[in-house]
Amino acid sequence: MSIFPRLSALLVIVPMPLFSSSSAQWGHAWTRNQVSSETGLVDSFDPDTKANVRWVVELGTQSHSTPVVSGGRIFIGTNNGRPRDPKHVGDRGVLLCLDQSDGRIHWQLVVPKRSEDRFFDWPHSGISSPATIEGERAYVVNNRGEVLCLDVKGLADGNDGPFRAEGRQMTPSNRAALEPGSLDADIVWLFDLTEGAGIWSHDAAHSSILIRGDHLYLNTGTGVDNSHRKIRTPDAPSLVVLDKRCGRLLAREREDIAPTIFHATWSAPSMAKVGGKDRVFFAAGNGIVYGFEPLREAPARGEIATLQKVFEFDFDPLAPKTDVHAFHQNRKTGPSNIFGMPVFHGGRLYVAGGGDYWWGKLEAKLKCIDVSGPGDLTKSGHVWTCDLERHVMSTPAVFDGLVFIADTRKRIYCLDATTGEILWTQDGRGDFWASPYVADGKVWIGSRRGDFWILEAKRRKKVLARVDFGVPISATAVAADGVMYIATMSHLWAVAQSR
Repeated sequence: MSIFPRLSALLVIVPMPLFSSSSAQWGHAWTRNQVSSETGLVDSFDPDTKANVRWVVELGTQSHSTPVVSGGRIFIGTNNGRPRDPKHVGDRGVLLCLDQSDGRIHWQLVVPKRSEDRFFDWPHSGISSPATIEGERAYVVNNRGEVLCLDVKGLADGNDGPFRAEGRQMTPSNRAALEPGSLDADIVWLFDLTEGAGIWSHDAAHSSILIRGDHLYLNTGTGVDNSHRKIRTPDAPSLVVLDKRCGRLLAREREDIAPTIFHATWSAPSMAKVGGKDRVFFAAGNGIVYGFEPLREAPARGEIATLQKVFEFDFDPLAPKTDVHAFHQNRKTGPSNIFGMPVFHGGRLYVAGGGDYWWGKLEAKLKCIDVSGPGDLTKSGHVWTCDLERHVMSTPAVFDGLVFIADTRKRIYCLDATTGEILWTQDGRGDFWASPYVADGKVWIGSRRGDFWILEAKRRKKVLARVDFGVPISATAVAADGVMYIATMSHLWAVAQSR
């Protein structure tokens, strides 16, 4: 979850609005910029005294999913470490649908773990993918590597179908199917990426689905096997397009990415208009950033279209390109990986990446790319590079001429968006897996040691508050309707001015 300014005269910059009060997916609806138009948020709060805490609810014991707010409801992934229904026992992936006003549960999606190998579906990691909401439908990738379309009202208003096997789906295969109830999710359709697209899941699926018209764009989560030295499915796609109405696989990339994936495919795609045309940006598990034309029309039944590449940018051109798994656990040299999403803002693409957090070299960088041209942009599109430290899991946030990013060296950075110059840094107490989130002129971010920071989003550093939760934080904070929602590994906090 990581050179100098130049802008082509051919580039058409289309202004993109900030988040609305309902943040219906992770990051801006296309550009993935972690910036909100929310105002009136608090400068500080206290989990112990509950000062400026609207409410707090228990999640599971591990919660890596960023909360998504839409239509008066909050959707957040977790595990079954604190069961909410006694019929669901044991390690499970869980997506909770909670009420925005008080955190009470509406329904939950409960998903059994895969049993073939723990590296397919890492124990207790739960559902790590943030949901994407559109109208009455929620789209999410679960812990089994399945893409689901859900009714946002759950089964409380009946089973809308066409999928009717919710009981079987929520039950381990070696047990009799459970009886669905009003607290369970209503699955509209399901697409299995393993069976339907030929991927090889690794660790925990992490994908934030992007919607364009009737099409869903998502990274597949394909990666290495349990030895971490082999790609079992070298023909697997890294980026796919599904029909949002029925889940049919419509298109995929065919750039021969899979054989050189160093670990797995965790970066979700983004999109923007460049030169008046929509472009899909995708940071692959081989350390290369791609630009694709979006799918224009669905192929005939039984056919899978090929996404057309417009450009590529090698994030780490000096890294090895062959026999990449020979560098497994090499902390000095090796390939790069990208965990966070590519962010488009002001006509440029901002991408953070570098050595793999678990198995790669101790290196991290933030790069700014001019994506106005076609072809290989590794040199021609290179605007600037800023060296970070150790590893980077975050997605950058670009606001008011500044870029905010954090790394696993326990450091928050503020950079000049035009030059890449570091303006200030702030050391935290733990590794940052979450992304900086800008709202109400403030930067919000928590670390894996549980220290949560609120800083002014300005060229000069000013710390407004540091709050110690004492529980790790993996998820990015999200604001909606005057409330900041902060997910720790065990609880979801709604933070706002005390009434």
